[in-house]
Amino acid sequence: MNDKEKKPGNPWTKSLLIWVGVLFALVLFVQMIDGGSRATAGNLIPYSEFVRQVDEQNVRTVTMSTSTTGNSAITGKFASGETFRTVAPAGSNVADRMIQKGVAVQVKAEETGSIWLYMLYNSLPFLLILGISFFVMRQMQKNAGSGAMGFGKSRARMLTEKQGRVTFADVAGIDEAREELQEIVEYLKDPGKFARLGGKIPKGALLVGSPGTGKTLLARAIAGEAGVPFFTISGSDFVEMFVGVGASRVRDMFDQAKKSAPCIVFIDEIDAVGRHRGAGLGNGNDEREQTLNQLLVEMDGFEANEGIIIIAATNRPDVLDPALLRPGRFDRQVVVPRPDIDGREQILAVHMKKVPLAPDVDPRVIARGTPGFSGADLANLVNEAALLAARRGKRLVAMKEFEEAKDKVMMGTERKSMVMTEDEKRMTAYHEAGHAIVAVHEAASDPIHKATIIPRGRALGLVMRLPERDNYSYHRDKMYANLSVSMGGRVAEELIFGYDKVSSGASSDISYATGLARDMVTRWGMSDLLGPLQYADADEEVFLGYSVNRQRQMSDETARTIDKEIRRIVDEGYERAKHLLTENREELEALAKALLEYETLSGDEIKKVLAGETIDRGGAKGPSIPAAGSSIPKAKRPKPGAIGGPATAGA
Repeated sequence: MNDKEKKPGNPWTKSLLIWVGVLFALVLFVQMIDGGSRATAGNLIPYSEFVRQVDEQNVRTVTMSTSTTGNSAITGKFASGETFRTVAPAGSNVADRMIQKGVAVQVKAEETGSIWLYMLYNSLPFLLILGISFFVMRQMQKNAGSGAMGFGKSRARMLTEKQGRVTFADVAGIDEAREELQEIVEYLKDPGKFARLGGKIPKGALLVGSPGTGKTLLARAIAGEAGVPFFTISGSDFVEMFVGVGASRVRDMFDQAKKSAPCIVFIDEIDAVGRHRGAGLGNGNDEREQTLNQLLVEMDGFEANEGIIIIAATNRPDVLDPALLRPGRFDRQVVVPRPDIDGREQILAVHMKKVPLAPDVDPRVIARGTPGFSGADLANLVNEAALLAARRGKRLVAMKEFEEAKDKVMMGTERKSMVMTEDEKRMTAYHEAGHAIVAVHEAASDPIHKATIIPRGRALGLVMRLPERDNYSYHRDKMYANLSVSMGGRVAEELIFGYDKVSSGASSDISYATGLARDMVTRWGMSDLLGPLQYADADEEVFLGYSVNRQRQMSDETARTIDKEIRRIVDEGYERAKHLLTENREELEALAKALLEYETLSGDEIKKVLAGETIDRGGAKGPSIPAAGSSIPKAKRPKPGAIGGPATAGA
């Protein structure tokens, strides 16, 4: 083990030695005091009483010691065994008197100790107090706020290569953001290149993006490429319950950074401390605002912090204070988006390097089937596939494991412990078949990827549709197609089982259709009656640190018109689904029977069923169908893709 590896243990060893020394000094002090008290043990009696006891021959033994003043210290025992002590005045002939009375007298010579020992004995209490005070002061001066009074110390940690060096080779799928930050790396490597032309590097870069898109990874890659110290801290680490602590930590953080310049300071989740000022009650001079004010001054105040580049990350740029985003502080806002299909393929390739893959694994196919996935989602997908292959005792991760891992991440885990009745199975099969048939006959609908009646997560069954390419906007015809597909399950139940047997399984479908129709009317101007106007404001106010939605004020007549338009659009989707399922009743029956038999059908297998072809699986059937649950919640469907199945009443 080298010296660097031993270094982390030294502070603990020093603290232990200090405490052992303090305890040893305490024990020594107590023993010295206790030893002195034992040396003068016995009851103190007057000299006259001692003389009387000698005359009455009640004294058995005596020990005398004479001091430099001539007085004699006398200790001894009575005939009864009781000890005593007294002091005889100088010039008294008490020794001869005791010998005449038959007392055993022992004379102890005066001990002249060392003057240094005498001084040590008398100064030991003061030395002990000074030692304890010194130890407490050292604890107070420890950095990182770990000492007794270290609240104002910065909690920023400096990452080193020993903790894992990250470069741009480890960052994939966000090429534009990476290229924009490449300039910072070049400046840190060669500052003179920009100074010769009078250019100044941006003092700060704000990384904006959804959770899991790789903002922190990108910041670490900048430090890894530039080879400079990298300090990391969270926005919540600045603010404490004590007033002024946050501002003190900001000052201390910049003091540490100046000593290591050029360097990078990364503040994660800066919205915890950088929100709009003046949003609180009273004068707004709270601890968080003091911290923000100090951060603003340190970034661009009277003193220039050359060589310190601040990189911050947030997914809420709308709540940040405008002074934080002006030139001279966070000069650039780098958007870190969710990757497209090419980016997802690159990210999968990075994460698959550590996984032994089977020859049939195609990252392009997996990337196509994971629209909207962030980098963290894709890393989780690869990890789930590896865990699944390990549970099965395989040495390679095959495409089958990736497909099942994708289903688990997107739709939830199979609920094999539930047992459904035959009626519930049949209801679920027709419900999902209704979604699938409408999706097949709607030209603007996305292709069907999979249909299943095996419960996953909170759904009894679902139909998953995947787009052929990444979509960044939706057209009117696609929205109407999605509305009719969402109504397909409810219409199928009504056609097959009758009006009175319609279940509550379409709750999530109705919620999705209503929300989509409301957005079409109030946000996207797709109502001919109301025109291209926005009736729902997306503005937000920050009050006491929380975002408050403001709904636009409108007249009662306008509100009633909006409700009528929403009802009309949803009814049109319902009627469209009813028309398609009525015309294709035979396809609905055939697909429902196939779902009851195979439980899960791929998009190609659904096409074979509708074409009247047989499905060849070597006679193998899927697992048994579990029990009733609830439909897919709204949060599970950020995009119109998966359509949920029937649920229990009251879900």
